[in-house]
Amino acid sequence: MTTAQEAEHLHGRPDWNCLVCGRPWPCSTAQASLLYEYRAFPSLLRIYLSAQMYEALQDMVIDGGQPLNLYERFLAWAWREPPLR
Repeated sequence: MTTAQEAEHLHGRPDWNCLVCGRPWPCSTAQASLLYEYRAFPSLLRIYLSAQMYEALQDMVIDGGQPLNLYERFLAWAWREPPLR
């Protein structure tokens, strides 16, 4: 018997949308996975997300335009408790 493995919800560049569901990354599935993966080291999750936010900012600012406020999208949710599995 075989089981299908769920696709990992990763970002695409330069738009930073999820490659699986097309929502802004980190989508809710990616958020849940990241919270679970980093459950023992939440400070490392925030460092990782800060680095990803910086990369996204570089990709998303076009022609010297106004920098985007990506804090809510990339970091604000990371203070939630990880889901139990």
